Amino acid sequence: MLPAVPDLRQLRYFVTVAEEMHFGRAATRLAMTQPPLSQAIRALEQTLGVELFARTKRSVELTPVGADLLPEVRRLLASAEGLRPLAQSLARGEAGMLSLAFVSTADYGLLPPLLRDFGARYPRVRLELTEATSDVQLDELTAGRIDAGLVIAPLPSRHAAQLAWLPIVREPLVIAMSADMAEQVSHATGSDPRAEWLDTPISLRDVGDMPLVIFPRRLAPGFYDIIMDCYGVAGLAPRIGQEAIQMQTIVSLVSAGMGVALVPQSLRNLRRTGVVYRPLSESVPAIETGLAWRTDEVSPVLAGFIDIVRAYAATVGAQGLAPGD
Repeated sequence: MLPAVPDLRQLRYFVTVAEEMHFGRAATRLAMTQPPLSQAIRALEQTLGVELFARTKRSVELTPVGADLLPEVRRLLASAEGLRPLAQSLARGEAGMLSLAFVSTADYGLLPPLLRDFGARYPRVRLELTEATSDVQLDELTAGRIDAGLVIAPLPSRHAAQLAWLPIVREPLVIAMSADMAEQVSHATGSDPRAEWLDTPISLRDVGDMPLVIFPRRLAPGFYDIIMDCYGVAGLAPRIGQEAIQMQTIVSLVSAGMGVALVPQSLRNLRRTGVVYRPLSESVPAIETGLAWRTDEVSPVLAGFIDIVRAYAATVGAQGLAPGD
């Protein structure tokens, strides 16, 4: 029984005969005798159900079908010849795809340099990026729908056994408020309201009676509890005014005068008109962002990304922003 599809050897024979237009010269070029070559071409034609060559005792010519098929066969052979280097590139993590999710806060600090370094080192890897909250990412990770995620610590206990964790950066919280609120606080405290990027700390007590704009606790319980603890240590009971899922939305609500928000320091890179960021005079816990991935499934591409993240974390730590233990 003939094979359902032609094999690569037959296709190479076809291309060689088409280039030589002579079975004898083609056989010599292929280091074989003419009869097996002729038999192979006949077998290819029977498999395809068409004649590829018009033969006479004195000449060999491509049929119209053969002429049209020739460039397609050449493309198939070129693709087949690329399989070995492609497989080796995949094994080295130099090609393939990486599905990466990230929390919105990462977009204003650590994500751009990580993507830049990874893209420079692995230009043939296709990145599939998704912005998602920590809770969604962890569910997607454990379900195997993404390869890794940039999330805010800590990992809930139900996920900790399945996931590896690499701390990257730890950063303090700052207060985000509207320019009007900042002016009110400045008048009340005697501080200078001149610039959006003013580094004069203010106390959480100075804004403690203002509504708090925050995300729902289910999205990042650890982060939410840190914010609540800041108010508790200051002897304040936060009055939640609005809830929003994305940090960009939270900052937009702040700019509209809906309240204040405690956000990671890197969010100051989100320059929203009418929003002022100020450090807190109180000692506040640091927010830790890191990389999570499944411990039982590390592809070569993911291993390469982990190496980039680990190097970045070490660099950030050397510059004084401790990436964690």
